Amino acid sequence: MIRYDLTCEHGHAFDAWFASSAAYDEQVAAGLVQCPVCGSPEVRKQLMSPAVATRRDTGARPSSSSSTESGRESGRNAPSPALLDERARAVREFIGKLHRHVRENADYVGRAFAEEARKRARQEDARPVWGEASAEEVSDLLDSGVEVLPLPPLPDKRN
Repeated sequence: MIRYDLTCEHGHAFDAWFASSAAYDEQVAAGLVQCPVCGSPEVRKQLMSPAVATRRDTGARPSSSSSTESGRESGRNAPSPALLDERARAVREFIGKLHRHVRENADYVGRAFAEEARKRARQEDARPVWGEASAEEVSDLLDSGVEVLPLPPLPDKRN
């Protein structure tokens, strides 16, 4: 997962997580990334410094064994630097649980999401749906009083 500091055309600053830089590019091009303050889809990345985990940042303490032994046990039990951040692990776990919950409790309707969401919003006890929609379709649904929420992308297991 990559966290980007973003700003909208009106100067509102916010951050967002993406599975990769390509995922960011795709979502911005599709108008799916919007300012949480004003809703503007005109967003851009801010200059950022890399986040590098250190022992001081993670609270990790050197073990009593030598530094050559710790972390070099032929890959066995050697934590990946990316996995040292507890918040990142918690976010990944939460997104995974959220996706499982949606898959188990809603019908996948693909690109027909806007049409199905609008239809089912008028039905009592209708099973929820999930799928894909353009920024314009989402905006139309919200204007029509149909409640929708974006589903964050699953964390890339290779990250």
